[in-house]
Amino acid sequence: MAEGILDGKQVLVAGVANKRSIAWAIAQALHGAGAQLAFTYQGERLEDGVKKLAETVGSDLVVPCDVADDASIESAFAAVERRWGGLDVMVHSVAYAPADTFEDRFIEVSRDAFATALDISSYSMIAMARRAEPLMRSRGGGAMVTLTYMASERAFPGYNIMAVAKAALECSVRYLAWELGDGGIRVNAISAGPVRTLAAKGIPGFSSMEDVVEQRAPLRANIEAGDVGNAALYLCSPLGAMVTGTTLYVDSGYHAMGM
Repeated sequence: MAEGILDGKQVLVAGVANKRSIAWAIAQALHGAGAQLAFTYQGERLEDGVKKLAETVGSDLVVPCDVADDASIESAFAAVERRWGGLDVMVHSVAYAPADTFEDRFIEVSRDAFATALDISSYSMIAMARRAEPLMRSRGGGAMVTLTYMASERAFPGYNIMAVAKAALECSVRYLAWELGDGGIRVNAISAGPVRTLAAKGIPGFSSMEDVVEQRAPLRANIEAGDVGNAALYLCSPLGAMVTGTTLYVDSGYHAMGM
């Protein structure tokens, strides 16, 4: 149905760690619609894995990017600019908080841990959008999409400081949407339900989250990474041409329930 809808579009995907990553599911959906892909990776440990995945979608544009380092962000986008001259879509699927912040009481979070979580999980979207903006404006517009979670607005015990970071991320999406809209650039977030990624294993009570969604969500089922990929395709394609500043829930409807 969406075959060819992104023909000729060039996409930068940040946040692929392995084949189970939500970012990889998004990359596959966009590739299936005809997009050309570039990838960033964080650290040498992930380099080989990301490059191997990139090869399967015909991409050899794989660059390092430490989102906590402005110079690294600049280098990554400079590589994209040299190859493509512009950019149509940016996928931001980057988040991190120190492991102990998921285990300790929320009230015990340190100033450094707070700063780290907000920097990597929220500010990185702003920093990357700033560098992507001129590349998209030069093409008359573009789309940016990031990943969030409903803990941004409701308490999920154990999610802790990451929830605060996601709330900041969602707020950033709204401000970016306003400021970049005059250039035809759309900015949205996807609030995904629990997905079995490697990162999810570090969240206390994750299996309980899955159980609750399956029991109480209107569709009585958990989502898969591919469901998020399809939603991202909608937001990044002409199908979502007039959608911006929005958080789109892909959670089997769980967010609509009061109990």
